[in-house]
Amino acid sequence: MTSSPADGSPSLLVRLRGLRPSLSPAEDRVAEQVLADPGAASDLTISELAVAASTSETTVLRFCKRLGLRGYPQLRLALAAAGAGPRSATAPSTDISAGDSVDDVITKVAFADASAVEETAQTIDRDALSATAAAIAAAGRVDVYGIGASALVGMDLQQKLHRIGSMCFSWNDPHIALTSATLLRPGDVAIGISHSGTTTETIEALALARERGATTVALTNFPLSRLAADADHVLATAARESSLRSGATASRIAALTVVDCLYIAVAQHDLPRAEEAVEGTRRAVAGHHVRH
Repeated sequence: MTSSPADGSPSLLVRLRGLRPSLSPAEDRVAEQVLADPGAASDLTISELAVAASTSETTVLRFCKRLGLRGYPQLRLALAAAGAGPRSATAPSTDISAGDSVDDVITKVAFADASAVEETAQTIDRDALSATAAAIAAAGRVDVYGIGASALVGMDLQQKLHRIGSMCFSWNDPHIALTSATLLRPGDVAIGISHSGTTTETIEALALARERGATTVALTNFPLSRLAADADHVLATAARESSLRSGATASRIAALTVVDCLYIAVAQHDLPRAEEAVEGTRRAVAGHHVRH
């Protein structure tokens, strides 16, 4: 994995959100305090933060280690920098309430979607993206697995790769995904898409593809998820979902940002061929557009 941006950048909070499913209940209470108001948390002593999270100083220190920090002073500095960021002062809560006006809804949705794109771009693993693009460019076949909202992302990736001549299939039926994965071989690529990384059908298909020798890739918001455990390369997004907005556009737009970057990176491996393919496909459908 590539190194993360310097501590104190927004990616510290992004990494924390991605780690939350793997935290212990006590560590997660610390995470909740930190994410609620990073600036205010940076002003607390380790004892004060422990009390606020109903836990111990030892747990807070363990929490720091989970974030890759040496100790509590480094966490305070990182949170102070994150809390002073240009977007943090005006960042609205993305949770929707019954009393929100239409303007409130628009502001919250737009902020969540814009943040998802910005934070994903900041934190995506450059080495993993490059390695995945190289594998796809050399692959005889690419299988993409995704269920529900993730299937829409898979279809977009299939359409993009097809336009530059890559043999790509997107499967959202669990049985067809498994039968397709069985036919993969070394040199092929399998990509599993799941925001949570816990969709069992996608996990099973990616694991089977790995057994068959294919290069496996996980596109998920949680890099320590079960899906990621079966992947040679992990492409992590950075989107926030609330219970009401599960499957919201923010998670898809973050994944689509990664898909777009991956598509361009693959095309760059043979740009003249990709440009010729795109132009050819454009000409093929030109007659199906209304002319002014």
